[in-house]
Amino acid sequence: MTGGDRQSALVNADSFWFTYTLSSIAAIIAETVTYPLDLTKTRLQIQGETHVGGLIVAGQKRGMVKTIVGIGSEEGAIKLFQGLTPALYRHLLYTGCRISFYEIIRDKVLKKNSDGSFPVWKSSLGGLTAGAMGQFIASPTDLVKVQMQMEGRRRLEGKAPRVKSTAQAFRKIITEEGVRGLYRGVVPNVQRAALINMGDLATYDTVKQGVLQYTSLTDNWVTHTISGTCSGLSMAILGTPADVIKTRIMNQPTENGRGKLYAGSMDCLVKTVNQEGFLALYKGFLPIWGRLGPWSLIFWISFEQIRKLCGVSSF
Repeated sequence: MTGGDRQSALVNADSFWFTYTLSSIAAIIAETVTYPLDLTKTRLQIQGETHVGGLIVAGQKRGMVKTIVGIGSEEGAIKLFQGLTPALYRHLLYTGCRISFYEIIRDKVLKKNSDGSFPVWKSSLGGLTAGAMGQFIASPTDLVKVQMQMEGRRRLEGKAPRVKSTAQAFRKIITEEGVRGLYRGVVPNVQRAALINMGDLATYDTVKQGVLQYTSLTDNWVTHTISGTCSGLSMAILGTPADVIKTRIMNQPTENGRGKLYAGSMDCLVKTVNQEGFLALYKGFLPIWGRLGPWSLIFWISFEQIRKLCGVSSF
């Protein structure tokens, strides 16, 4: 790459759309590879919803391995990717926005220290803010994804199909509940995203700085692997309780635009803990971690390598 081309790339790297495009590509790669585990954790999180609001929510209780094997054998292996389309739409909005917003917050709002470091409190605040903003924009696609993920289970239980495609799901929600219905579960969804991004972005940035400062490793794929692995574990620990609540609120049946099972995220939290115990908030933790770990690893390595191929500095 010539000096002029490199200078042009560096200028483009400062733009919102440059970061948005590269992070979206990396997210699509990570999402596609790890999607079956996301479907599995959604199924696990719905298990145990019984006698809530006068309704009985049926469902055979299974562990992670039996759930994923059961989906493949009972519904067909292709069903392990049911809901992938809205999931990819979601990341085109969510990850593209959250990474771009974080970079703007880090470099132009909170700003790095004069030595190039970025304190943990700043990276945590930046991650919380960027995650909340990105998820608010993408929340409707998350709602459709959750509903599509549950269709195979519903049909095996003898229930009528609820959604048939991504477009039909959007039309159905708007027709029955209005545009406001697209944002059902937005509060726990935003809470979850804020926590997960605090864990992801703050951990990745902090671990990467520490590795480069205190070890002989350089800014290469080994450093990115270490940082991405740590961020994946942090994401799972911080985000699982909010993810369980988000999933249950989004999956619940509605009447006149109101949920039949839970009045809101706090009501869902209280009922879940009272009826199933505190550990119910960590249902699906293993597949969440089993997915977020590889997801984070694949995303960050892909993102950093794509940036390198474009001739710009690492994240």
